[in-house]
Amino acid sequence: MSGQPNRETNPSSWKRLKQIVGILHKYHIEKGMNPVKLRLILEDLGPTYVKIGQIMSTRQDVFSKRYCDELVKLRSSVTPLPYETIVEVLKQEYHEAPGELFESIDEVPLGSASIAQVHKAVLKDGRPVVLKVQRPGIYKEMEEDIRLIRKAVKLLNLSDALTSVVDMNTVVDEFWTTAKQEMDFHHEAACAKRFKKTYQDVKYINAPEILDEYTTHRVLAMEYIGGIEIDDTEQLDRQGYDRAEISKKLAYNYIDQIIEVGFFHADPHSGNLRIDNGQIVWIDFGMMGELNSRDRDLMKQGVKSIVNENTPLLVETILTLGLCKREIDYSKFTVEMDRFMNKYVNMSLEEIDLPAMVQDMFTICHQYAIMLPKGISMLARSLVTIEGTMRVLDPKVNILSVLSSYKSELLHINWNRKLRSVAVRGAESFEDMLDLPIQAKYLMDAIQKGHVKVNLNLLGSETPLANLDRMINRIVVCILIASLLLGSSILCTTELKPEFLGIPLIGFFGFMIAFAMSLWLFVKMLFLHQKNKPF
Repeated sequence: MSGQPNRETNPSSWKRLKQIVGILHKYHIEKGMNPVKLRLILEDLGPTYVKIGQIMSTRQDVFSKRYCDELVKLRSSVTPLPYETIVEVLKQEYHEAPGELFESIDEVPLGSASIAQVHKAVLKDGRPVVLKVQRPGIYKEMEEDIRLIRKAVKLLNLSDALTSVVDMNTVVDEFWTTAKQEMDFHHEAACAKRFKKTYQDVKYINAPEILDEYTTHRVLAMEYIGGIEIDDTEQLDRQGYDRAEISKKLAYNYIDQIIEVGFFHADPHSGNLRIDNGQIVWIDFGMMGELNSRDRDLMKQGVKSIVNENTPLLVETILTLGLCKREIDYSKFTVEMDRFMNKYVNMSLEEIDLPAMVQDMFTICHQYAIMLPKGISMLARSLVTIEGTMRVLDPKVNILSVLSSYKSELLHINWNRKLRSVAVRGAESFEDMLDLPIQAKYLMDAIQKGHVKVNLNLLGSETPLANLDRMINRIVVCILIASLLLGSSILCTTELKPEFLGIPLIGFFGFMIAFAMSLWLFVKMLFLHQKNKPF
């Protein structure tokens, strides 16, 4: 459209690009990369890159453990905005002075992150609330950064260069989808209300109430939760709380979020948990994970396969869940999973080191370029995070020890669902059976017309095929030698001139060539066969 500015020559784009190049030069990117340097670069590049780093930290199936562990540190707070800036944003969103709506707003923020800043306030009726205020211009800034990143991925062919490790377009798309949701506070408000409603009948679990009348696209207003931070063990002890009980209840609730509800808090670090009036209160619902019924059933199937020491079923589960970025050598992958199984199958759930187990699983997936669904990857990182939070409360408890009490539920067969599934599959199979003669006729017609093409790909067949090729080459040489000997012998019965030692010269050369080839073949088979060199 002619009315729109030419974005390719946008001065702000060049300014931003120059800033990015300056930061990369500051950290001497040309000398190589390491986890700490990457984290520092992302922090200096700004909110867009901080959020990308946070997403990268949850994808151990794509990125190595060293980088994921370092990028987790990007959760730390950033330099807070001036109080006057916050007041201006509130004025724009509410279309009136904040003083008309609030009795007071604390100038010092409770927290400041890459996308928003949190302030405590008091309503006119005296109720304490929390205001999560979005940084001004953050959407436009991130949108511009994403445009530059997409251009860089295209121009530098990063996706082709990193295909075996990560699809950069997938990472960028995932980030932008997540960031847009996180920047729409109506979405976070909906997640908080859904979570609160789900656990409204659980006495020991709570979440802040969302104040819809004060919530906008860029401001989230919620009930203020005081209480004690869950990792403040000294204060919990002084208040008489049983930390071991809190740890177990936290684990039970988190397992329930995963297995029963399929809607879980994806950032369960201690800063997002409070103990208030005997309740575990979850806060900050900007990062939530969701598992559909299929993924939850596959996860249960995976647990069953480990409990029953069924490696083929575990392999099938992972390959069904994941997206294979390249061809998989099924036999080698099965051997790797069998080693994984043997390492952990003889341990009780209480003895297993969850972070190590998760890392081993993701290392195998990374090795075979298997990308797991976003929900599964978020869940894996969240399980490690929640266990770290639990161990602060009670070092003797881990989430797998709590999961052991769910083992019977995981292994339980839901016969009603099973019967319905069998009935549906039976009906579908009957319909397929009726269509089978027609499909067979179509197949035969296609074969007769030459429209059928079969592609055969034998994984792991390189060595047998190389040996077969070597054997065929030797047979061909033997046939050539025999042909030379036979042809030369026939020539010797003639009086063809010129002669050498009483026989035709051509026949003599034929015998010499056959002798040389025989000697070469003999040496090749006798001395070089053990080295497996191609013939």
